[in-house]
Amino acid sequence: MKIATFNINGIKARLPRLKEWLKETRPTVACLQEIKTQDEGFPADEFEALGYKSIWHGQKGFNGVAILADGIEPVETQRGLPGDPDDEQARYLEADVAGVRVASIYLPNGNPQPGPKFDYKLTWMERLRKHAASLWAQEIPTALVGDFNVIPEDKDVWSPKAMASDALMQPESRDAYARLLADGWTDAVDTLNPCGGVWTFWDYQAGAWPRDHGFRIDHLLLSPELADRLSAAGVDKEHRGRERASDHAPVWVALED
Repeated sequence: MKIATFNINGIKARLPRLKEWLKETRPTVACLQEIKTQDEGFPADEFEALGYKSIWHGQKGFNGVAILADGIEPVETQRGLPGDPDDEQARYLEADVAGVRVASIYLPNGNPQPGPKFDYKLTWMERLRKHAASLWAQEIPTALVGDFNVIPEDKDVWSPKAMASDALMQPESRDAYARLLADGWTDAVDTLNPCGGVWTFWDYQAGAWPRDHGFRIDHLLLSPELADRLSAAGVDKEHRGRERASDHAPVWVALED
């Protein structure tokens, strides 16, 4: 089973690249972030034509998450992250696919910091940890995947100094991510690449892509039931270099049956 995550940065603008990636790599499950469309604008028919069933949680102009499954209907289990009934941002979608609980996550960026956006990020991360703990306690085979907007360690960024003031690598952000892992979740990419140097995002500005000035913020966290099945993980880096590409590359994990 192959589970992938891809911050597509606007599903309408990137649809040709997204379909291209699906056809070339054929993940069992593809979790998308930043679809940036209302529900009625989601191109489900385009994915159906490729053999993918889909569910989505949209929002006008920004945010938005989706889950695609190859020949399988995702069974939605949670829309929106619990813990704040007033939070209307479309950042969390969860479904059962082939015996695995999969969550597509678009965690708040938090910039500028300090300020209300950073406070929202940290509060959101605590809500995520609480909900994740409930899934973990039920021993549901679960993958929490998506754009976490956290650079976990200095080894996960091309230049710690260049990103020092960014919300993505503030001590509070890193501590919140570390607490999540300490609850029993396995960071698949980090586990198989302990020396770091793996990037999933390259900014459009300042020649970041050709200079390979990137960092790792797209993560796949596995519950113990899935961590035991971990066989491979990687980044489809080449797709970042294609015409009109997202600023993120797809990231994936392979699980033994």
